[in-house]
Amino acid sequence: MVQFRSLLFTPANRPDRFVRALESGADAVCLDLEDAVAPADKASARAGALEFLAQRPAGGVQVGLRLNGRSTPWFADDLRAAAPAEADFFMIPKASSAHEFGMLQRALGDARPFWPLVETPEGLMRCWDIAEAPGVGGILFGAFDYSAEVGCDMSWEPLLFARSQIAAACARAGVQALDAPPGLVGEPEVLSAETDRARRLGFTGRACIHPDQVGPVNAVYTPSAEDVAKAQAVVEAFEAAAGGPALVDGKLIELPVARAARRILERARGRD
Repeated sequence: MVQFRSLLFTPANRPDRFVRALESGADAVCLDLEDAVAPADKASARAGALEFLAQRPAGGVQVGLRLNGRSTPWFADDLRAAAPAEADFFMIPKASSAHEFGMLQRALGDARPFWPLVETPEGLMRCWDIAEAPGVGGILFGAFDYSAEVGCDMSWEPLLFARSQIAAACARAGVQALDAPPGLVGEPEVLSAETDRARRLGFTGRACIHPDQVGPVNAVYTPSAEDVAKAQAVVEAFEAAAGGPALVDGKLIELPVARAARRILERARGRD
């Protein structure tokens, strides 16, 4: 599966925004049937999203659907519609256990990846198992709902424990970890700084709620030419030392450093 630097949420009841979303530069677009759509508009939004998915050109940006939660009255209709839908992946709100993804995989009858949203204390408690569940391609941190459930502030420090748990769980399972979308639009420097903090914590990308957020997020998760050159030098030196310690620019290079360098090169190759 392609690694997402950025994923742009687009309200499924706003078909006028669909093409713009595909042209935003985001690695993935998610048509949102959940939070962005009022109850009265759920059925029409679902129909419009399915029509767009059926007509979009093949290849290019991956497009998925965020379904309504399992406890809502719209979930059953969403699930029936999802099976034949031309979607590349499915976002599942308020994931609470690994067992539900086996059920979802059987209901949909294929191997398209699921993206659980971990946005409750229960989901966070079980995120290690959720990350390893059948069909899961990655986890998205739902910071807004999580902070409301816990009663904590939306700033970095109160959410650091949750972010650290999710990043570690996804790394252990070998799946992607997307950070929550930023709440503010029009502050690219703040956005870049916040995104880089999550990247350094172990997140592999970030969700966005506006096309203007995509560029700064992509920039943070795209290795620079200098980063690639340094990583290549580290890998070459480590391999030349036959797996033993090596020195690059006076710095000791051992296996953990070489692994980090290889991850940079993998991200860079994914953008070629």
